[in-house]
Amino acid sequence: MSDLETVIRTEIEDLHVFFVDWFTGAAPKEQLETSFGVAMDADVVFVSPDGARLNRTDLMNGFTSGHGGNPGFRIAIRDVKVQREIGDLVLATYTEWQRGAVRSGQAENGRFTTVLMTRDAPHRWLHVHETWLPEAEQAAGPYDF
Repeated sequence: MSDLETVIRTEIEDLHVFFVDWFTGAAPKEQLETSFGVAMDADVVFVSPDGARLNRTDLMNGFTSGHGGNPGFRIAIRDVKVQREIGDLVLATYTEWQRGAVRSGQAENGRFTTVLMTRDAPHRWLHVHETWLPEAEQAAGPYDF
């Protein structure tokens, strides 16, 4: 694994640790802006696995309303790969596995995610696109986390 891939993996994993802490209520409300808000670019575009297109305001509102609403929530990040380096940007992919998700339709689910972010810290997430993994792959897991 390259040094850049290690840095990007850490960025992705750390943000998802915050997601778990936020939705389980372990993170204080003041942390939304400092952990999530600063990472999301003002013009970020997030495409959900269902195809909904959200902007930064939509994301912040959704997170605000979800604080502490999912005490059994867990995430595992796997298969992080830097696909392209384009100037000061990085295009990366990963799989995200969720357990105990109350807002995702299925409590246990998996998604393939593509993210475009700035290469250097502090990283800014510019575009995120999630796609449901095939049903058979989701059913098989892994949910061993």
